[in-house]
Amino acid sequence: MPEKEKVTNDLALLQKIDREKLPFHVAIIMDGNGRWARQRGLPRIVGHKKGMDTLKQIVTCAHELGIGVLSLYAFSTENWKRPSLEVDFLMRLPEEYLHKELDRLIEKNIKIMVAGDLSQVPERTRLAIEKALIKTSGNTGMVLNFAVNYGGRSEIVRACKKILSFILEGRYSEEDITEELLARHLYTVNLPDPDLLIRSSGEIRISNFMLWQLAYTELWFTKTLWPDFSREHFLRAILDYQTRERRFGNIQAKAHGKLHIDEEG
Repeated sequence: MPEKEKVTNDLALLQKIDREKLPFHVAIIMDGNGRWARQRGLPRIVGHKKGMDTLKQIVTCAHELGIGVLSLYAFSTENWKRPSLEVDFLMRLPEEYLHKELDRLIEKNIKIMVAGDLSQVPERTRLAIEKALIKTSGNTGMVLNFAVNYGGRSEIVRACKKILSFILEGRYSEEDITEELLARHLYTVNLPDPDLLIRSSGEIRISNFMLWQLAYTELWFTKTLWPDFSREHFLRAILDYQTRERRFGNIQAKAHGKLHIDEEG
């Protein structure tokens, strides 16, 4: 699609969006980099590099739109099983992204947060992330939350272990254990649950991402691979979210479906 036509489509979609009904927290499973590269006869790492260009574009779009929190599934606990060359490349991407984008993120008042166990990531990657956390800690704008070495099940197990240790120390009793208490021991303790989850690539699953937090999240799937994901896709997801009637388990006279699969590329 020519660039001029893309801009026209973006503007048309922007005009349809109700700024009073934006999802506050949008989470994205950025999937399809490897398949994008394979379809073109290229190494998988080329797809990951192209996917980082998409990431920059979507972060900018979310910020301009006024999204409060953008959570991105960057590296899962299961991704360590991939070939070592690919894992090494994926571990370098956060450092590369932050090296190039940190000043711009600070200028835009964006705050970096991380969900996941950084103790297992390479030192250079960890130090780059920790530097970004410190330098943006005072920012008050959009939160950009990266899930790095993250798994939903391991997060819940980690929370349970912390609660148990406090029970053994006498700081909690059995009666203190509630959903609210467990939520306070998750990586996302300072964030509201996602309102909208977007997944690219055509896969219709959540892949161990925010299992606790996605209980009442609206889901939007597209067959578009992440390197081809655009502002237009992001805006279409927001518009579809705004047609939903969120019930949170309550009974309403009318409710729209929770699952959407975008058939367009």
